[in-house]
Amino acid sequence: MGFLKFLTSGESHGRALTGIIEGIPAGLALSSADIDADLRRRQGGYGRGGRMKIETDHAEILSGVRWGRTIGSPVCIMIENRDWKNWSEGMSADAAHRGSIRPVTKPRPGHADLAGSLKYDHDDVRNILERSSARETAMRVALGAIAKRFLAEFGVNVGSYVIQIGSERYAVTAKGTKGDEMRGARLLRFFSAAEKSEVRCPDPGASRKMMALIDRAMRDGNSLGGIFEVFITGLPVGLGSHIQWDRKLDGRLAQAIMGIQAIKGVEIGMGFEMGRRPGSEVMDEIFYEKSAPAGFYRKTNNAGGIEGGMTNGMPVIIRAAMKPIPTLKKSLRSVDIRTKEAFGAAYERSDTCAVPAAAVVAEAMASLIIADAVLEKFGGDSLKETKRNHASYLKYVSRF
Repeated sequence: MGFLKFLTSGESHGRALTGIIEGIPAGLALSSADIDADLRRRQGGYGRGGRMKIETDHAEILSGVRWGRTIGSPVCIMIENRDWKNWSEGMSADAAHRGSIRPVTKPRPGHADLAGSLKYDHDDVRNILERSSARETAMRVALGAIAKRFLAEFGVNVGSYVIQIGSERYAVTAKGTKGDEMRGARLLRFFSAAEKSEVRCPDPGASRKMMALIDRAMRDGNSLGGIFEVFITGLPVGLGSHIQWDRKLDGRLAQAIMGIQAIKGVEIGMGFEMGRRPGSEVMDEIFYEKSAPAGFYRKTNNAGGIEGGMTNGMPVIIRAAMKPIPTLKKSLRSVDIRTKEAFGAAYERSDTCAVPAAAVVAEAMASLIIADAVLEKFGGDSLKETKRNHASYLKYVSRF
């Protein structure tokens, strides 16, 4: 990311999570309420664990906003960890509290525990698990909510929905009408329906089956992964670039989504299915009609809104696979890093399924990447300037 930069810090049981985002133009209306709405969505979902009962996340804006509007300087956010009171010595920065809690020496399979301990020369796994925890994604959601707020000024919508949990899959209809596809109205309907579901699936019948599967996993001491889709509507043609590998928008989005804990696969549009079909079945043919929303249009969106690393005017579709949560009540075998003795990995409070929450995190990451691409294309130190540049470009494109 070149025009929009962000950084997070903090541990799972530390005092707080903090984040800084730099590059948001001056003049954007922003409040904690804009951020807290997405923080609540991240904490929801059927199958979440005990931590969600402890934390009620709230974003405190520390800098970069004055009287309800950004001022062009970096925006700093803090989210307090309510569980800190129980860890004030165990996670203290003060050397006087060294040894106040027992070290963790038993790495859990599927986590960063062992590789991180070896890499950073730690014999206490807690130094790794505290930062590698998905608790950190709360701050990414907070910063992503700021990016969403910025994108909304340009008519861009970002949303998500779950299409599979475990073996239960909801078959999303691939096609819509010309205008429906161009405006993303079908995707917005899916999103609206998903927000009413505890598993964030648009279909009530599929939602019930997914919840039943989660119930079974809970009884069995197991966990479940799944697949979700993120969509972005309202984007103009030409965000991203074909001229260098690292400027291709699909590559930037894929890296951002893969950087979320437990995500093991990402597709854009039809994705892997394109490798199974002949070219005549997967290319999005181009049509033109003066009355169409953008003149040029497609009847399909198999490319997921990106061709040659650039947006093509269709909604961007990202699909991602999340592995099952690796902390299980069913004991998994591992080896103590100090004694080298075998043991059955201990269970700590954990989610049975966090796919609905992961989809919200993916919305945030996609929003940050798209906001960066918008600023790359249109620039502007103030929101008014960015809007002028955006309007001028849309006028230019409409002449074709």
